[in-house]
Amino acid sequence: MNDEILMNNYLMILKSSVEVYIHGTLESSNDSVRSVLKSSLDETLKCQERTYNKMVENEWYYIDNISPEVIRNKLDSINQN
Repeated sequence: MNDEILMNNYLMILKSSVEVYIHGTLESSNDSVRSVLKSSLDETLKCQERTYNKMVENEWYYIDNISPEVIRNKLDSINQN
């Protein structure tokens, strides 16, 4: 396994963890539990951001910037259906 694959897998794990922490925080009925889950969520989000930034820096994560015109055209085609 190379670093790119490892980082991609780690990023996917972080994203999944964020989902779990969000749901746990929203559904917790105890302030102490909610506080722990929210703290864990915040830390996981920080790790996700650092991982994402490192992947972009190494050109392992690509973002396509879509022009407003392309978005408008797509929305128009969806609204016509």
